Amino acid sequence: MSNLWNILSEEEQGQFAASLTVRKYKKNMCVYQEGDSPDYLLCLLSGKVKIFRNGVGGRSQIMRIMRPVQYFGYRASLASEPYVTTAIAFEEAFVCAIPMAVVRNAMSHNIALCQFFIRELATDLGIADSRIVGLTQKHIRGRLAESLLFLKDTYGLERDGKTIDIHLSREDLAGLSNMTTSNAIRTLSNFSSEGIVSLEGRSIRIIDEEKLKRISRIG
Repeated sequence: MSNLWNILSEEEQGQFAASLTVRKYKKNMCVYQEGDSPDYLLCLLSGKVKIFRNGVGGRSQIMRIMRPVQYFGYRASLASEPYVTTAIAFEEAFVCAIPMAVVRNAMSHNIALCQFFIRELATDLGIADSRIVGLTQKHIRGRLAESLLFLKDTYGLERDGKTIDIHLSREDLAGLSNMTTSNAIRTLSNFSSEGIVSLEGRSIRIIDEEKLKRISRIG
């Protein structure tokens, strides 16, 4: 939280520290649900969290995936509306929660804090715009390749320098790639048979990153 903490005054730091709580979420526990009141600024301290919306026919579309240390859950509050998404822990996660009432009070006289949230929102909007184009205009192979690279860029690689450091279910991978689970399974299997990735359970090891980038680029 240091990037936000450093732009607070000493008094504001005291107010934030006095009001924050740290919550533990087990794997698949809900952090917040669509329709809930957005009462807290949330910061993922450890673990992984997915933010998604349920669509037609019960299919879910993953909108964002969070990594430490990122802030989330505040956009709805700034827009004076309930949550339009749901957040669930991919794995055990610790989340810091600061009441939005405290955050709003600080924003009322701290321009640097306002600018911080503007930058965060602008960055998220840029990523979302880019993702929308890819998920709506690319073919299935391009969408899945883009998602695998997105996961690599977000969470990095394990010690072997090849395995993406998150173990997603095929359903979640499909939700991230805007496709059915069966299409995700089939396309991932094709990538494996082509020597682009190797699979072991939910672990995905990138073998030929340049080819994966090429597939993502041409769509």
